[in-house]
Amino acid sequence: MTDLHQIPLTLNDGTEATLGERFPGKAVLVVNVASKCGLTPQYEGLEALYRDHKDLGLEIIGVPCNQFMGQEPGSDAEIEEFCQLNYGVTFPLAAKTDVNGENAHPLYRELTAYPSGEIEDVAWNFEKFLIDGNGEIVARFGPKTDPQSAEIVAAVRAAL
Repeated sequence: MTDLHQIPLTLNDGTEATLGERFPGKAVLVVNVASKCGLTPQYEGLEALYRDHKDLGLEIIGVPCNQFMGQEPGSDAEIEEFCQLNYGVTFPLAAKTDVNGENAHPLYRELTAYPSGEIEDVAWNFEKFLIDGNGEIVARFGPKTDPQSAEIVAAVRAAL
């Protein structure tokens, strides 16, 4: 398994950084997101989770992906504007990225191998992966799991 802290990720402003450079020692919730999905209102819960836990060491990265029925068609700038205007999102967004298939981002190739060791594709928008401050994947949550569910909040607190 590749060290997750060493995998470069391009943010929606075009800058590139590794998780280790950008968020050293922090727990990170990585979520593939989409603006035109029935689960899009989860942005509100993600932002609340972020605001409640960022001072304790949580970071959230929204990873826009257009692989699920074309539900994220906009440009990186349009996606950011949508998130800020409609949900007040303050956590960082990555550049639009593939999460499945041969063009899947290297970060997602590693994430989707958790917990079985075999690649298990992202099922849909808003699937969530929790990485602890040591760069270890500690949890994977399905798309319909509410960001403020007891399950996610407990896992986040344990990872902090």
